[in-house]
Amino acid sequence: MEFNKVLDNVTIYEAGKPIELVVREYGINPKDIIKLASNENPYGTSPKVTAKIKEIAQNMFVYPDDSMYELKEALSNKFNVESSNVIIGSGSDQILEFCVHAKCDKDSKILMSKTTFAMYEIYGKQTGSTIIKTVDDEHNLEQFSAEYKKHGADIIFLCLPNNPLGECLDKEDVYEFLKTVDSNTLVVVDGAYQEYASFKDEKKKIDAKDLISTFPNCIYLGTFSKAYALGGMRVGYGIAQEDIIKTLYKLRAPFNITTLTLAAAIEALKDEEFVNTCIAKNFDEMTRYEDYAKSKGFDYIPSYTNFITIKFGNKFSSKEVAQELLQRGIIVRDLTGYGVNAIRITIGSNEQNTKVFKILDEVLEKLK
Repeated sequence: MEFNKVLDNVTIYEAGKPIELVVREYGINPKDIIKLASNENPYGTSPKVTAKIKEIAQNMFVYPDDSMYELKEALSNKFNVESSNVIIGSGSDQILEFCVHAKCDKDSKILMSKTTFAMYEIYGKQTGSTIIKTVDDEHNLEQFSAEYKKHGADIIFLCLPNNPLGECLDKEDVYEFLKTVDSNTLVVVDGAYQEYASFKDEKKKIDAKDLISTFPNCIYLGTFSKAYALGGMRVGYGIAQEDIIKTLYKLRAPFNITTLTLAAAIEALKDEEFVNTCIAKNFDEMTRYEDYAKSKGFDYIPSYTNFITIKFGNKFSSKEVAQELLQRGIIVRDLTGYGVNAIRITIGSNEQNTKVFKILDEVLEKLK
């Protein structure tokens, strides 16, 4: 059977290994497995969200409110925009997909960093678009500017902070770059980890309303999967000028968010105290990883997210380290597939991290 030829060049996204797979392959008790590969909130979901889901679980047979009125109103209040500036997706990556399919075809060009969220390239290749990347692994606006002047672009992806490495550009520098971008180029500012970046450093904060007001060709994306701990619920959002939102709605299938997902997201927005507490703990624990890397002589990328990237240079193979950890029940993300000899570790709880350091010591001793 023949399929669309553009799919020949599309790679399949490899998600972080689930706990169930490690149980099956290595026979490890699920209670002894620590998953630090998908940047989930290790402190779980807000108890208020859990209580709300239990309360309305009997309504699973009812289709959700397809207008998503209550969630859109909550987000419009949070970001001080109109509800008509908001679109809801099954994870923010669904809105990424909308953006690419709304803007691109085989004659289009998409500009992104060399090492960034893999779905940008995958969605781009689905449309047959030409993918243009910068040279450096980490975000470099001078390289973005050079490539944009040389090639132009129909879409530019800026992941702020950047996944999978963790670095983040200053808002002021981003704005200076955006001033040079043509109004017909759609700029996607992916703020999946913005809650963390803005908590750590005000200079990194991207205000969605200010962004789309100053640069009408931009769309800001957010998610409930990270700081709000709703990864299993799959809900994200986009904020942009109304004409962009209306266009994206042409690609949205009805009922793309579930009844329980809507309720969970609405309730999660009410518990900012829980979110801020989790973020504060995240950065407290991150210092332990920084200290650990320094003690071993490893480089790491200063992170504005809920994960840290530790580089091994020529000392160890990240693929081997990740595999050895996996066999011991510690799931991390090997970045070999991104061309980087490093592992990305989600910042776990205090207890989890203590266990990780102990086992990582054992692994490094074995491999040296």
